[in-house]
Amino acid sequence: MKTDVKKYLAKGGAEFKLKDFSTSYNGHLDKTAGKEALSCVKEELKAYQEILYAADSHAILIIFQAMDAAGKDSAIEHVMSGLNPQGCQVHSFKTPNSEEYSHDFLWRHYKALPERGKIGIHNRSHYENVLVCKVHPTYILSENIPDYNNVEKIDKQFWKDRYESIRNFEKHLVANGTIILKFFLHVSKEEQKQRFLDRIEDPSKNWKFSVGDLKERALWDKYMTAYEEAIKETSTDYAPWYVIPADKKWYARLAISEVIGDALKSLNLKYPVLPKEESDQLTAIKAQLNDEK
Repeated sequence: MKTDVKKYLAKGGAEFKLKDFSTSYNGHLDKTAGKEALSCVKEELKAYQEILYAADSHAILIIFQAMDAAGKDSAIEHVMSGLNPQGCQVHSFKTPNSEEYSHDFLWRHYKALPERGKIGIHNRSHYENVLVCKVHPTYILSENIPDYNNVEKIDKQFWKDRYESIRNFEKHLVANGTIILKFFLHVSKEEQKQRFLDRIEDPSKNWKFSVGDLKERALWDKYMTAYEEAIKETSTDYAPWYVIPADKKWYARLAISEVIGDALKSLNLKYPVLPKEESDQLTAIKAQLNDEK
């Protein structure tokens, strides 16, 4: 059973509200059916990836953003497990280092973009600069931007300009052959609490939990506002956001894989056809090989 991927599509603009998107929707499937469907979609992705690589005309940039414990890492692991690792690049962005702070906020993300024929996955992304930085505006001061030497100067116009920079950045990428798919894993506060408790109670998962996670959880409402504003400002026809229900990890993985599959299918890519001269050469080589004793 295939789900309707348009259900997760976030249309940008003033009407967008996160509350209009469910965190627990499961496509009327159970876990067993969901896993079986995912297995089928992964086979399709594998076939699409091979054609993508052979055609060498487009790159795919997949962006994952979410609150802690929403399932980004496991989604990447499960959805991409059937792909050829030589055609994938995964980047997990942490706090910028001194070199990265010495450049504009998009610099390190531009460096990590996938080349044509490949799939690039950004676990967190340039959107951290309008999410965590918006919740903690003091982080902006580390960028040493001229005329922004105190938090009071980081006003609405600053964020408006930053959203515009992101839209222009993504528009440029799309114009040059990169397909951008942005996923917000929409987990409920109640489910996050349970996953935190699971990490604490299971010794093998203790390493996943940080005291800092609890501090960020206390700012939940501010983060939801930041996500809503970011999606509202940057979900475009050329680089859409998809709000994925993430309370059930198995369903989130299926939904993500189907969105990626539909995007690849829509490209109508074909295997390259060799020029006649090269085709004739292959025919001659084939005959030569068959004549070998």
